Amino acid sequence: MTVESTAARKPRRSAGTKSTAGKRTTARKPENSEPELVQLLTPEGKRVKNAEYDAYVDGITPDELRGLYRDMVLTRRFDAEATSLQRQGELGLWASLLGQEAAQIGSGRATREDDYVFPTYREHGVAWCRGVDPTNLLGMFRGVNNGGWDPNGNNFHLYTIVIGSQALHATGYAMGVAKDGADSAVIAYFGDGASSQGDVSEAFNFAAVYNAPVVFFCQNNQWAISESNEKQTRVPLYQRAQGFGFPGVRVDGNDVLASLAVTRWALERARRGEGPALIEAWTYRMGAHTTSDDPSRYRGDEERVAWEAKDPILRLRRYLEASNHADEGFFAELEAESEALGKRVREAVRAMPDPDHFAIFENVYADGHALVDEERAQFAAYQASFADAEGV
Repeated sequence: MTVESTAARKPRRSAGTKSTAGKRTTARKPENSEPELVQLLTPEGKRVKNAEYDAYVDGITPDELRGLYRDMVLTRRFDAEATSLQRQGELGLWASLLGQEAAQIGSGRATREDDYVFPTYREHGVAWCRGVDPTNLLGMFRGVNNGGWDPNGNNFHLYTIVIGSQALHATGYAMGVAKDGADSAVIAYFGDGASSQGDVSEAFNFAAVYNAPVVFFCQNNQWAISESNEKQTRVPLYQRAQGFGFPGVRVDGNDVLASLAVTRWALERARRGEGPALIEAWTYRMGAHTTSDDPSRYRGDEERVAWEAKDPILRLRRYLEASNHADEGFFAELEAESEALGKRVREAVRAMPDPDHFAIFENVYADGHALVDEERAQFAAYQASFADAEGV
């Protein structure tokens, strides 16, 4: 049944429904009832204190702050170039991270080299932090490979298109980490839309029961394609963790320092054997869900304008300038570096060779398989038919 048809049905009497003067009315959340979120940098770039999480970033140096800013700027530039390449027909599709840079860079920089990351298909900033070459992200979207990097080379799994399934993969991997006696942790990324999938709830339950060292990082960018939060949940997403028996935290996902601090906290407790945690990064998808989407059909410009005032990159720049941690020379040099990155990405994509037509049959089974051999032969005959036609 569709959401629309469900909404059109007459509401049933429940604990959340009261009868007034013969009418049924659904209880609504009170105005301004959204819970507070962990924030260390205001949208104006002012540092605010937080007794619980300050310790996780108190030792951060000006050089590290400039590094976080550089990460976000270069990630945004790469993302913009990929979007342009799709519009030019060089990529089949692209999922932009515009507006979510702080959530991804902050959490990505919180991981250790021996931690393992399970992304969706939008974690370009996390991939950057894990050392994956940006050009390797584009092969799948160009249709020349099924994932352009070795997951074990960077402890960064291949992009996952099936919504929510990576939460289960991460939980299983984390259970293995615990059985191996390692002190590393696992982090799984997903969006607010994926939180409605059964796979995510199953992952929460397994992780809680087996005390798996996994952090669930939900980037709540307010829209699951065209479905708003109001049509997905009646409670804040981070509170769902309570029902499974582990802590949940909502963080300002446009604040790179808060994202870094909260993720460090969650990963450290996981490494200590204290089990899973859920982080809800409260952020916004500034662009379309993917390049096949038109967000103007379901949300207004005023919403985007309001979130533009909370831009994660501008926020950190204001802080760097106010603290005298960066000068115009730094910003000018970074601008030149970002343009060079865009040029490198553009040239690399256009130079990508067509894949071997038979590569899809390799590495399916470790020792080969009769059915795969049969399919390979059928495909070879199909390919040969084109050569025969050209020779006629």
